[in-house]
Amino acid sequence: MDSFSPLWVVAAALIDADGRVLVQQRPPGRAMAGLWEFPGGKLEPGETPEAALIRELEEELGIRTHASCLAPATFASEPLGDRHLLLLLYVCRKWEGVAQARHATALQWVRPAQMYGLDMPPADLPLIGILEALL
Repeated sequence: MDSFSPLWVVAAALIDADGRVLVQQRPPGRAMAGLWEFPGGKLEPGETPEAALIRELEEELGIRTHASCLAPATFASEPLGDRHLLLLLYVCRKWEGVAQARHATALQWVRPAQMYGLDMPPADLPLIGILEALL
């Protein structure tokens, strides 16, 4: 059996009152630079997925939310070099503050159908259909 070294990542589909989802563009100099993705990031040791996502949203976008506002939606499983990415996607409709591109090149609010026209990481692509069904 192949060894399995999971890389746990959490992401948020922030949904505004108009049913649009926030995506951010990865900055130059990082892996997959220029691609559009859901905000989020890696879990730290001993961190729950919800705590990691709350921390990442504060760091990346300057917004605050609570675990009770994070609804598990779906996940993606994707080989990533010598690791295996397990991406947990949560839906969030309630937060405090205005999202700012602190670590991204740009932010945009898009409808799920518009995401098919964006360059996104392979793990994010199968999540679009789930969001379409939810909205």
